[in-house]
Amino acid sequence: MQGAARRRPHPAAAAPGSPQPAGPLYQGRHGAVKSEDTFKTSQFHFDLWFYFTLQNWVLDFGRPIAMIILPLEWFPLNKPSAGDYFHMAYNVITPFLLLKLIERSPKTLPRSMVYVSIIMFVMGASIHLVGDSVNHRLIFSGYQHHLSVRENPIIKNLKPETLIDSFELLYYYDEYLGHSMWYIPFFLILFIYFTGCFTPVEEESRMPMAALLLIGPSSLYYWYLVTEGQIFILYIFTFFAMMALVMHQKRKGLVLDSNGLFLFYSFIITLVLIAVWVIWLWNDKILRKKYPGVIYIPEPWAFYTLHMNNLHAAKESL
Repeated sequence: MQGAARRRPHPAAAAPGSPQPAGPLYQGRHGAVKSEDTFKTSQFHFDLWFYFTLQNWVLDFGRPIAMIILPLEWFPLNKPSAGDYFHMAYNVITPFLLLKLIERSPKTLPRSMVYVSIIMFVMGASIHLVGDSVNHRLIFSGYQHHLSVRENPIIKNLKPETLIDSFELLYYYDEYLGHSMWYIPFFLILFIYFTGCFTPVEEESRMPMAALLLIGPSSLYYWYLVTEGQIFILYIFTFFAMMALVMHQKRKGLVLDSNGLFLFYSFIITLVLIAVWVIWLWNDKILRKKYPGVIYIPEPWAFYTLHMNNLHAAKESL
């Protein structure tokens, strides 16, 4: 007589306390649970947001100012300006900070899309570096940013006239192609990061004092970015997508964590600043001529070359 056959345990009947099998679903004591639905505690990334805001102000906003303030003898017109070196540093530091921001996300984000966006960001920012360098150096020759390329006194009388087409091509690479390849992936990465900034814990949905201190400079920079870059449509679509996502996640019982609140409130304050800027310059006939159409949002540098330069010239003549 053969011995009784040993019964083998069913694969699904794992011993109590044994690790659950890896995968998107595991069978727990309370039924199937998605591993994606587990949330990690996220602290406010003060270091990254601080460096991000600081380098935006210094390397992006500050580059044309550095070009104008520093002596022309140090940076001849046929060589890169101080602002160009600022731009080069920006093109390296910003992608690094964006990647670190994605790494800090408590949620696993689509890395392939992030990497492609970073590549496009660097390409667009580099294209903009060349076009913006030439356009800002033209200021020393009398170029006026509040006028179109063909209406500029130093451009409209060029011979042969095909040279004007070349300057318009340069302007296209600077203001259109460069900005599009720079800002579209920039806002896409911020939105991808924003999708991971939700938590079921109400206590995590508040901003610390450090975030409140940074939100003003951050919002003011986004105002400059949207107005000078002429990307209001891209910005407002990103903001609407954020609002829609917040309402969708709220139905699931999820709220924004401190990082998500910081980014969301920064965009809200930016919208208020843009509205104030437009109302202030609403009746400016010269700027209205340069920015026709339904969306009227003048560039700060166009305002500077139109009004501030004239004010400085008037003071010097006294």
